[in-house]
Amino acid sequence: MTPTPDRKKGCLAALALIASFVAAPAHADCFPSKFGPDDQIGNLNYITPEKTREASKLIKTGKSYRLGIETNKNTPAYAPRSFELTVVQPGQENGPIGPTRTSYNDDIINGWVGIGSQLDGLGHLGINNVYYNCNYAPNFVQKDGLRRLGIETVPAIATRAVVLDMTAYFGMNPVKEGTAFNREQIEGAMKKQGIKSIDKGDVVLFYTGWSKLIGKDDARYSAGEPGLGIDGAHYLASLGVAMVGSDSWAVEVLPAEPNAGAFEVHQILLAMNGIFILENMNTEEMVKDKAWEAFFTLGPSRITGAVQAIINPIAIR
Repeated sequence: MTPTPDRKKGCLAALALIASFVAAPAHADCFPSKFGPDDQIGNLNYITPEKTREASKLIKTGKSYRLGIETNKNTPAYAPRSFELTVVQPGQENGPIGPTRTSYNDDIINGWVGIGSQLDGLGHLGINNVYYNCNYAPNFVQKDGLRRLGIETVPAIATRAVVLDMTAYFGMNPVKEGTAFNREQIEGAMKKQGIKSIDKGDVVLFYTGWSKLIGKDDARYSAGEPGLGIDGAHYLASLGVAMVGSDSWAVEVLPAEPNAGAFEVHQILLAMNGIFILENMNTEEMVKDKAWEAFFTLGPSRITGAVQAIINPIAIR
């Protein structure tokens, strides 16, 4: 039966209505980027050439610090993440190759990317299936990689890092699990260390002593941690920081603050404000040297569609 014009018009309207429900979530958990609808890098936009040039002036001694920890099969990780490395010598079952007796090793990784020192991309965690800049999961999350917000979009990062020694502020090392860092504690640590400001495009790194537990008390390390609280996350977002990190596995305080949601600090940083997260950052040597400010650089591996990246940022003072 051929539909009448009115029936056809009604069917098209119904299809359009259905499509609208598929294309966008039926809730208000959408936080548009201040950098526009096509933005995929959030507050990394604040790391301009001028910001990089200014940060380079922090290099006084030339001493470099690698901020990554070692990653191996024993590295504790958020369940069910694991890591396995296999070294092979392909094509050499009968011995070295050719007249010059060439031999070589290759390696295969079978594991999760979110382990050890890692970068959480903006496609990692959202609110009710809505991710940074109103990206709805069914529209961009695929099994073979993200179609938006992938790690390959992260630009070269060269900016100022600020290290906050929370062990000195609280007078304990490591800081006790469940201890929240909010605006009062952040400003208190800054004052104690003589840090005048945290600025747009900065990387803020908390030192808590928590990574000292790795290999010594993995159960305690994995069960909780001191870290950024909800008020602290909103405060750092108001300052326009580009990245927030810690020497712990989640950066945010666990057990969480009363009435806080599951990984709500992650939601505030990633989904709401486009602030990248750096987990398991090894800042112990910087703290020993009182290197509270440094030039920070990072270029994560450009794996297309990846959610996270195993990293080893470098700080130079």
